[in-house]
Amino acid sequence: MKLPRRQFLHLGAGAAALPSLARFTWAQTYPTRPVRLIVTVVAGGSPDIIARLISQWLSERLGQPFVVENRSGAAGNIATEFVVRAPPDGYTLMLAISANAINASLYPNLGFNFMRDIAPVASISTIPLVMEVNPSVPAHTVPEFIAYAKANPGKINMASGGTGSPLHVAGELFKMMAGVDMIHVPYRSEALALPDLISGQAQVLFGVMPASLGYIRAGTLNALAVTSAKRQKVLPDVPALSEFLPGFEANGWYGVGVPKATPVEIVGRLNREINAGLADPQMRRRLDELGCAVFAGSPADFGKFIAAETVKWAKVIRAANIKAD
Repeated sequence: MKLPRRQFLHLGAGAAALPSLARFTWAQTYPTRPVRLIVTVVAGGSPDIIARLISQWLSERLGQPFVVENRSGAAGNIATEFVVRAPPDGYTLMLAISANAINASLYPNLGFNFMRDIAPVASISTIPLVMEVNPSVPAHTVPEFIAYAKANPGKINMASGGTGSPLHVAGELFKMMAGVDMIHVPYRSEALALPDLISGQAQVLFGVMPASLGYIRAGTLNALAVTSAKRQKVLPDVPALSEFLPGFEANGWYGVGVPKATPVEIVGRLNREINAGLADPQMRRRLDELGCAVFAGSPADFGKFIAAETVKWAKVIRAANIKAD
C-alpha cells in the first residue's frame, strides 16, 4: 500500500521522536535503584562532608539512596578513572573537586582526560583557603609576613596536603606573586600537616576553611588572609589576599560530574535537583557554617569554569616546575 506523502512524513517524524521520548521517560522515572556518589578522598574530609550533604538531599528528593563511596589514592585519579570507566547510565556520579583541574597538567600520562571524559552536571560551592601561621611567626598581617619571608629566604616551611594539591599550588601562586622563597613541605593530607603547623615545625599553611576554623577561633593558629577575591562572612575581620596582592584568588571547589555519554535528560534532572538544594535555606545555612559559598549554575556554566581552572593551574604548575611525586 502506497501512503500519501504527508502521512509518510508524519509517520517518519513520529518514529524519529521515539528515542527522544524514551529518553525523556527514562529521565522522569530515574532513579529506579541506588546511585553511587564517588568521592576521591577519605571519609571525614571537606569533600566527604559536602558529598554527604548533597547525597542526603538527592536521596530525599528522588526517592532512592544516593550512597557516598570513598575511593582515595593517587591524588584522586583512581576514583576519577573509576567513574570515567563506569556505565554512563546516571547510577555512578563523582564529586568533582579542584584537584581534578590541577591533576590535568600535573599528571601528563593519565589514562583519561578529565574535561573530555567527565560530563559536568552541577557546581555546588567554592571554598576559600586560609593563609594561616603558627603564632610564633612574628607577623600579624600579610605585608609583615612578606617582609619577614624576604628577610629569611629559604627558612620558612610551607606545609601542604601533598605535592600538587590545591593547598600547594595556592602557596606557589603566593610565592610567585609576593616574590618570596619558602620551603615546600608536603604531607600526605592536610590532617597530617596541621599538627606540625600547630607545633611550630611548619610556619605557614594555606588550609581549607572548614578544617581551619576551629583552630583559628581558638587562637591556636593566626589567620592572615583568605584566598577568595573578597572577605568571608565566617571570618569578617580577616582580609582577602587580593587586598595586598591584586588579582590573587585560589579557591577550592566542589561539583558533580558523570561519565561522558550519560543522557542529557538525566544530567538535566540532576542539575535541577542539586540547584534546588542549593536554594534551600537549611542547605545554604549549613554550607555557610562550613565556610563554603554557594556556586549554582548550569552544566555548561560548570564546564566553562572547569576549563578556566585547568588553564590557570597549568600555568602555575609550569612556572613553579611542580612535578608529581
